[in-house]
Amino acid sequence: MIRYIKTILALLIVSLPAFPQDDVPEWTVFRGVSDLSGFTSLEIPDSPALLWTARTGARTSSSPVVSSGLIIFSGNDGDVFAIGTDSNLKWKYKGGVACEAPPLVFGDRVFIGFSDGTMRALDLGKGKEVWSYATEGQIIGSANAWITGRRSGIVFGSYDYYLHSVDPATGKLLWKIETMNYVNGTPAVSKNNIVFGGCDGMIRITDAYTGKEKQAIEIGTYIASSPALSDTKACFGDYDGNFFCVDLLTAKIDWVIPASETSGSVMAIPAIGRNSVVIGDENNNMYCYDLASGTLKWKFRANGSITGSAVITSSKVLFGSNDGYIYMLDLQSGRKLWSFNAGAPISSSPAVTADRFYFLAGDGRVLAFGTR
Repeated sequence: MIRYIKTILALLIVSLPAFPQDDVPEWTVFRGVSDLSGFTSLEIPDSPALLWTARTGARTSSSPVVSSGLIIFSGNDGDVFAIGTDSNLKWKYKGGVACEAPPLVFGDRVFIGFSDGTMRALDLGKGKEVWSYATEGQIIGSANAWITGRRSGIVFGSYDYYLHSVDPATGKLLWKIETMNYVNGTPAVSKNNIVFGGCDGMIRITDAYTGKEKQAIEIGTYIASSPALSDTKACFGDYDGNFFCVDLLTAKIDWVIPASETSGSVMAIPAIGRNSVVIGDENNNMYCYDLASGTLKWKFRANGSITGSAVITSSKVLFGSNDGYIYMLDLQSGRKLWSFNAGAPISSSPAVTADRFYFLAGDGRVLAFGTR
């Protein structure tokens, strides 16, 4: 399962940050922060109320982002929607081909990948296309953004076996790095490091500015989703159902939870707090492990698979299930605090802002929750 680990470069030591999280009024990356940890220091109300529902009529596998009073997401048919926080449609972009990827907002633009292999930049205010960059394979993961000094880039994977980085203003290629199979997840970004997995069974660390590979850790089976980062830790699951925590400074596996006979593939991105990591699986379970040791703290069973990624606060876990319910659990005990029947499967990751949180149902409805 784990064949070898290459020696990590000493440069990594000085470029990985301590645990960061600012209170932000927006949710511009579909995991809330570029390290994909899914952690927010904002708190969720104990008994949230459904404030409104907006219908698009388009089935979706996307997750919403929130910026400038807009909730932005894609439909499976390729339409990109911007719904105002007042529940009204503000603009719609017709992509013309299928789209599963969550969008990214960076600056005054929306970046989103399509099944024809194009990464497109849209004007945030009006939804007009600004530029399009073509890869040679479909894009199903979200883009992410990196900033190093005065330079920045949009980074994303493609089924053409490459991780691409392009200029956000022009869409021109900055660099690309070749792998040995599809890159289907979202790259995590932490300062000058880009950490990503793929169907070649590798976790790679790449320098954001140069695109040069710093390290490759071979896991040995498909990594169906994306790593989440916290401090020097990277947590991720694989297609076989194993769950890993890697120390990026030592290039060693801190711990691994082996797949059992009943384990399903780990399709979600973990959520990492200050001492806990939370992950759901296709076997209907949400697990919470101690980040340092991998000891199981608790397990919660839903009535459907959990393929969407959770968001955690300092005290709560928020996620949806394909049983059609949205759940809120106590982070310390796993006890259910609240649930809501959305009436359709939930595979999206929520977007959390200062006073609300938003989910997408599989039938294309946007659900806004908060305190009345």
